[in-house]
Amino acid sequence: MSQKTIAGGELSFNATLYYYSGMEKRLSRGRVLRLVVGDITRIPAGAIVNAANSRLAGGGGVDGAIHRAGGAAIMRELDAIRARQGGCPTGSAVATTAGDLPAKYVFHAVGPVYRGGTQGEGGLLASCYRACLALAEAHGVGVVSFPSISTGVYGYPIREAAPIALGEAEAHLGRPESRVVEAIFVLFAQSDYDVYAAVLEGRPAATVE
Repeated sequence: MSQKTIAGGELSFNATLYYYSGMEKRLSRGRVLRLVVGDITRIPAGAIVNAANSRLAGGGGVDGAIHRAGGAAIMRELDAIRARQGGCPTGSAVATTAGDLPAKYVFHAVGPVYRGGTQGEGGLLASCYRACLALAEAHGVGVVSFPSISTGVYGYPIREAAPIALGEAEAHLGRPESRVVEAIFVLFAQSDYDVYAAVLEGRPAATVE
């Protein structure tokens, strides 16, 4: 485990970070793209991205873990959002506060269900990441942590998803006007991390066993 201070929005955390391996890519203007294996609910950030469903009703995987760790306040805010707008379209995201999580906000992003790659899934997945980064800018968040959206029960092949995720994050961090200075991809398993690491190093994801 590692010790680090992370600032995000108006919050600053000095805590043990629950991750077990990691690499980073240093970009211009001091921006950083980081990969870790760990528990996204234990890693401090300005905003934590949740892989939500379009009903914003909670679920399994990352979604369930975030609600369990964050407490009931997050769902109460989502109830109000559902009452106001009925849910969240695929490729979009909404923001709530973070309850008991080590963050100021949670961005609930709705990724696509993979249907063979012929139904615009790539564009919708990219839109999820762009929507979260836009929310980060709007809320003054400097550090955002992401799961690998849609690669769990939604079935998106991680070798196809990783280049999209990392490409959108790196493109945003490369903008001179960006207030986001660090994007952390928190991968659940070492095998997922290995795919993301290959992409970040410029190797074909297909070469990872």
